[in-house]
Amino acid sequence: MSVPERIGRYRVRRRLGSGAFATVWLADDEALQTSVAVKVLADNWTHQLDVRTRFTEEARILRRAESDRLVRVLDVGELADGRPYLVMTYATGGTLAERLGTGPLSVAHALRTAAELARGVAVLHDLGIIHRDLKPSNVLFAGTGGDERAVIGDLGLAKALAHASGFTIIAGSPGYMAPEQARLGAGLDARADVYALGALAYHMLTGRPPSLPASVQAVAAAAAQPVVRPTKLRPGIPPSVDAVLLRALHPNPERRWPSADAFAAALDAAALAAAARPVRRPVPGWRLAAVSVLTAAAVLAGTASDAGPPAGGRWARVVDASGGLSVAVPAAWAKQIRDAGWNPESIRLPAGRTPGLVVGTDLTAWSDPNTAVPGVFVGASRALTEVTPALPDHSGCAREPVRRYDLDSWTVVAQRWTGCGGTAISFTEALLTPVTGDYGLYVQIRQVDGTDHTEEILRGVRTTDTLAPAV
Repeated sequence: MSVPERIGRYRVRRRLGSGAFATVWLADDEALQTSVAVKVLADNWTHQLDVRTRFTEEARILRRAESDRLVRVLDVGELADGRPYLVMTYATGGTLAERLGTGPLSVAHALRTAAELARGVAVLHDLGIIHRDLKPSNVLFAGTGGDERAVIGDLGLAKALAHASGFTIIAGSPGYMAPEQARLGAGLDARADVYALGALAYHMLTGRPPSLPASVQAVAAAAAQPVVRPTKLRPGIPPSVDAVLLRALHPNPERRWPSADAFAAALDAAALAAAARPVRRPVPGWRLAAVSVLTAAAVLAGTASDAGPPAGGRWARVVDASGGLSVAVPAAWAKQIRDAGWNPESIRLPAGRTPGLVVGTDLTAWSDPNTAVPGVFVGASRALTEVTPALPDHSGCAREPVRRYDLDSWTVVAQRWTGCGGTAISFTEALLTPVTGDYGLYVQIRQVDGTDHTEEILRGVRTTDTLAPAV
């Protein structure tokens, strides 16, 4: 497929993906200096009125929703040959399908992502819409660094709940679609999406869908077979997760969770139960505290030689899921952690999945730079030694001079912004390169009380030999 030079006023860079009905391109909005995703209807469907209507209806639904949990539509247009297109926010973190290609997610990350998706689907349900085609390739990751969030896209099969009965076309994706979707003319409601959400959660936890029907026609028969409990497929999944997922995946809609919101609440409860269990991550050569996801981190005395910061105060060390990356932070900050890695494409580096973590007092609010949530993000990437990243520029803050210096075994380039929005909030964006020079670290520090811990935190960054192969 040839790459068009432009789609409307947008300069095309490359193809992101293609489906039966449309192709999605990565393009540049040169006027606003940002990247966008442009979805163009396939030329063989241009004159099919029902397909065109479905295509434009997707834009209307997303505009009505205006939710951070759904892809946002920025513009619409039509090419000279009559093909309509939608301009949407570009999700820099890729798709869930890409991530699952390397195996399941961490238990905590899978439960958290599934709950986020369920709340996004609940937004659609509140608008009277069912998605009908939830699957890994329709889940994208947006945000930068530790602010990443899961968002839902591709509403091409979405249907109004009020008219969700008597379908004349069977549509959906085997492995994720509810059994009632495979029956021609069957009535559907929000619980069909609950089934798909359960299948996504199951796949994220175990590395495979709950069933693998060969075709849409085989979906009902596959769903009638008992689902293998997640705990039998993967050690470390809390037993409470079994009941939550098996209820979502029940072949009878009446026996499922009654709504996406109810399923999200059940996932949250399961995540809390998982976090309450002891977590041990041995890291050779370090005397570190184990940190549980979404629970208070263990505290190290500030005088400990391996804590990083100088003596005085109380600090906590948190370790990422790979065990190769850690950072010491003020203990009061160490309330919640996401440790399953990051995608360096969020700062315009080559895409991928590499070690990273974010720790702070309230990570549900971390994505809003105006909130007084102290914390630290650290992400590793080999590309940091080769490519200049596009670090955030904090408007509304006073910019201090760039600092370049050596700190222990690191070469540091740091930029600090203070007085953000007329408050005591400050940000530090730092790049750290070890003496070996074979990879780099991106560190973002948010402080909220006027006290500057930048150097102590940077001094408390640690890596092991296990990190280098992962980046």
